[in-house]
Amino acid sequence: MWTEAVTALPGTALFRPPASEKSLAHCATVLGHPLPADLAALLRESDGIEGEYGDGLIWSAERIASENRTLRADVELAALYMPFDPLLFFADAGNGDLFALVARIDRPDVFVWNHEDDSRTWVAPSLAAYLEWWLKGQIEL
Repeated sequence: MWTEAVTALPGTALFRPPASEKSLAHCATVLGHPLPADLAALLRESDGIEGEYGDGLIWSAERIASENRTLRADVELAALYMPFDPLLFFADAGNGDLFALVARIDRPDVFVWNHEDDSRTWVAPSLAAYLEWWLKGQIEL
């Protein structure tokens, strides 16, 4: 479902082999909470999606775990920014800003975290809309 939906959109998308259940379980363990259902379903089809210029439209399960662990545990970042625990980062904008879902609440909305001013702004009502709007150039940062 996910790969077909993204393939139908404009732009270039490079799909990776599916994530294993073991890697998804490891990701959830590292995060301390399960992945949102849509993100887990997407990763089961493609363990990350790269855009035309190698940008991470969707990170791999391993990178999701690693990036979120780093952001949540970094003492220097904690002194500069609001807590990252409520967010589940899953992609980057290529300019330092990161896309996130709400980590522990069953809410499908996508937000962007601005690395310069620490704002967290709503950008899409769902993961599917984020992919569509991002690939169509409708998300402006």
